[in-house]
Amino acid sequence: MASLTHRALLALTLLLSAALQPVSAQVDPWQAELNRFIADDQATTPPNAPIVFVGSSSIRLWPNLDHVFSNPGILNRGFGGSQLADAERLADLLVLRYRPRQVVIYAGDNDLAEGLLPAQVAADFVSLPKLAIAFIAIKPSPARAHLMAAARDANMRIRRFAESEDGIAYIDVFTPMLDRYGNARSELFGPDGLHLNTAGYALWAEQVAPFLR
Repeated sequence: MASLTHRALLALTLLLSAALQPVSAQVDPWQAELNRFIADDQATTPPNAPIVFVGSSSIRLWPNLDHVFSNPGILNRGFGGSQLADAERLADLLVLRYRPRQVVIYAGDNDLAEGLLPAQVAADFVSLPKLAIAFIAIKPSPARAHLMAAARDANMRIRRFAESEDGIAYIDVFTPMLDRYGNARSELFGPDGLHLNTAGYALWAEQVAPFLR
């Protein structure tokens, strides 16, 4: 009986030890992406005071983003599947260490798909570091047509916050991505109905450009 008690205590001690490990010692789900950014910075010195684009796959997959706009010093730090909470949690590694003059973020799409309510998405945006931030509105898409109302709600909340804060901008890509019937324009998307194609990115570039510093 004593032996069993000793084993139980040992097992409990090991479980507590694992649970109390610092977060920094645990494997981050985005570690492969973070390692890629570190390697990029080692291979090429990042520009001074860049405009950092961060967010989910719509940013990560943007072709030749550093050459799309006339503004110098653009960094793509998008990582696919991410949410606003990830951008806030990893802000030091993704954004702050570059001392950016501006941050352009696209996120919230995956948040809603994972079941977050529009109010929580907006709250996560408000929790981002106090920087010059331009938020690209959560896009409508054929693949997530069922989230259209939620995206509209979250966008409205974030837009209201942006209008009340100096240095925060809201970029409306939502409206021009709708057809005359109020549905997402399918010609702007790839085969999966979720990610943008060349025409979709061209529309985004047109909407984003006036907001860049």
